[in-house]
Amino acid sequence: MLKRCSNTLEFTAAAIFGLLINAPLGFAGELFHSGAAGKCEECHSIGQQDAGFSGQSVGSNGSGSLSLRGSDASSTCLRCHEAPASVQQPQGHYVATTQAAILSSAPPIQLTPGGDFGWLKKTYRWQGEGGYSSGDRHGHNIVALDFNYVADTSLQTAPGGSYPAGSLSCISCHDPHGNYRRDASGEISSSGLPITASGSYSNSPDPSMSGSVGSYRMLAGKGYQPKSQPAATVFTADSPAAMAPASYNRAEQVNDTRVAYGSGMSEWCQNCHSQIHNDGTAGGSGHPAGNNARFSQSTMNNYSYYVKSGDLNGRSDNSYTSMVPYEMGTKDYGLLKATANSDGSNLRGPGTGGENPNVMCLTCHRAHASGWDSMMRWNNQSTFIVINDRYPGIDNGASPAYAQGRTEAETRKTFYDRPANRYASYQRSLCNKCHAQD
Repeated sequence: MLKRCSNTLEFTAAAIFGLLINAPLGFAGELFHSGAAGKCEECHSIGQQDAGFSGQSVGSNGSGSLSLRGSDASSTCLRCHEAPASVQQPQGHYVATTQAAILSSAPPIQLTPGGDFGWLKKTYRWQGEGGYSSGDRHGHNIVALDFNYVADTSLQTAPGGSYPAGSLSCISCHDPHGNYRRDASGEISSSGLPITASGSYSNSPDPSMSGSVGSYRMLAGKGYQPKSQPAATVFTADSPAAMAPASYNRAEQVNDTRVAYGSGMSEWCQNCHSQIHNDGTAGGSGHPAGNNARFSQSTMNNYSYYVKSGDLNGRSDNSYTSMVPYEMGTKDYGLLKATANSDGSNLRGPGTGGENPNVMCLTCHRAHASGWDSMMRWNNQSTFIVINDRYPGIDNGASPAYAQGRTEAETRKTFYDRPANRYASYQRSLCNKCHAQD
């Protein structure tokens, strides 16, 4: 048996075999996180201070008694999750493009639904209004010293919350030991039946009376607080109900990558951003988001009929776009599995499958990073996002106000390589997907 580093739960050989055969892809590195943590020595140096698993606290940078293989927690994660310079296409588990591959005018390469942390290293300047788009405004500023990621230079705490910016790391959101699990009833907990597989994918097995599956993307739940960050916020909400397709890191020239978001995403984000983008109750600010921010019938109609600027002739069964995703308002994992896809097999819009949809934080923002301020999915600081049938860029004659320091290729990459003719010749903000007729 192999005893897990941070838990008394033990895996049998059969359980470990289950982790391997249920991995979404065949790449060896992906077998490590098939539901829960795998080999301890992938992250920790074995043989140092009782193999580093004493459970003692660690320094603010995540180093110290746990003998991490990186200088800090995020550096340890990026040892596997930053794509080598030789990787020139979106691929599997990579969430960051190496700095060597991001030249002055080259965009980050990875196209996971959460985005590429490489955008944090892209700062833009231009003449005119605004004139500056700092890299640290493009996403969650993880601290990963070995990979030149540093804390946010202007924000001391999470917007709308108190989480310290200097402590932000991959394990601020993801439980590195994979303790959080979903059982057959759908409940999320940090203990219980052994985790036998990932619970994140449309082809993941269901939990059973003898085994659980991991929480979505190993996101932490209630009671979570990293040992390396004793001043960090203790989570009060569990991880969301969601399912990703097995193929999820890919360009979307032809078909969208549809993650089936069920419920609870905004509530989970509010673990750290408690006073921002809530469901409209007292104390919140900005656009309502959350389980109670339900789409009105008018919003569902807008979403279904809106194709692009000037075109409201869409169909509800063909209206979904991953540029403006929404929550389906359900914890029915069977429905979520049937909805998640990357082959265009399910493009049904809100309300067509009996669900009760709502807006969420990820409707407008990427989870990791994007090419735009406030980690927006599209540029919300100019009137048009497509001009004269092209994405605006400093290399194609677009005005500085629209190019905003970016090349056409960089702008296209923020749209996950969709051709510009998917939109109107002069396409306005994608806020109109929900608000075109409001």
